[in-house]
Amino acid sequence: MTSGAFDGLLDRFLLAGAEFERHLRAVRPAQWTLPTPCTAWNVRQLANHMTRGNLNYLLLLNGGDRADFLRLREADALGPDPLAAYTASVRRLAEAFGQSGALCRILDYPLGPLAGRQALAVRITDSVIHTWDLATALGADETLHPGLVAWICDHLDAIYAGLPETPVAPDTTHRFFAAPEGEPPAGASRQTRLLHRMGRSPKPH
Repeated sequence: MTSGAFDGLLDRFLLAGAEFERHLRAVRPAQWTLPTPCTAWNVRQLANHMTRGNLNYLLLLNGGDRADFLRLREADALGPDPLAAYTASVRRLAEAFGQSGALCRILDYPLGPLAGRQALAVRITDSVIHTWDLATALGADETLHPGLVAWICDHLDAIYAGLPETPVAPDTTHRFFAAPEGEPPAGASRQTRLLHRMGRSPKPH
């Protein structure tokens, strides 16, 4: 396992959550139905995916199983106040992962049993990529936190190690991860290369 891949996970999760929250706070009423780079979701659906995802990881930490996770994947988690729902989900999941033994607990993750620390690393990565999706949908600054980008790029193999569906495996079926198209431009930044690997088509950055 790559040295340092799973150090400081709680701080990274909170930072990733704050970055998504920053863009979520800027959503105007007319923007909730805007399309996002995740073509199946508009802005509200993307925010729900993020919020529900946090709650589903919390469910796994509390003994839930993959069937529950998948059954609830699209259930509404936003209610009348999407921002409050999202920020509460981040806080609750951070508190749960901060409990003694949580990072070592084996979770019944949909792609196979996963230790808590690796599940949280996957969650952080998902949060960072979806922050770009939200910023792009809103026409906002698409620059991701460089420290989070560097951590993901340096540890991508460790983050997804052992999972049958990953953005780093050439034979992924792409049920859970978007397929990259073409090649990133020569001299592309780490952010651009990462986003391309995650199936996005960013402007050169």
